[in-house]
Amino acid sequence: MTCFEDLPVWQKARELSKFIFDLTADGPIAKDFRLRDQIRASAGSIMDNIAEGFERGGNKEFIQFLYVSKGSCGETRSQSYRAFDCSYITQEVLEDLILKTTALSKEISLFIQYLRKSEFKGEKFH
Repeated sequence: MTCFEDLPVWQKARELSKFIFDLTADGPIAKDFRLRDQIRASAGSIMDNIAEGFERGGNKEFIQFLYVSKGSCGETRSQSYRAFDCSYITQEVLEDLILKTTALSKEISLFIQYLRKSEFKGEKFH
């Protein structure tokens, strides 16, 4: 693996970020600048921290950034509930967001477990 763009977990985080961006582009949530910007930032943070951790070149740092990414995933899920509570999104959209963020969080956790068990310690150790 040579770049973070090849990581399926990063690709899924990118898809979620795009979904959030599109969701918040129109309607009442687009006018709630604070919530719109917060949910966009937290969704973007998921993919950005995966990329930054990968680029650090060592598994320990990568794992640390994956935990930050996982936290941002939880933050995005929490903000989805706020969007629903403010009647900005439907129950169906909320359930979709919960499903997407929960699945991504689990995938990040599995990736962390894999890296912890891996003999490969990172690019910078070669």
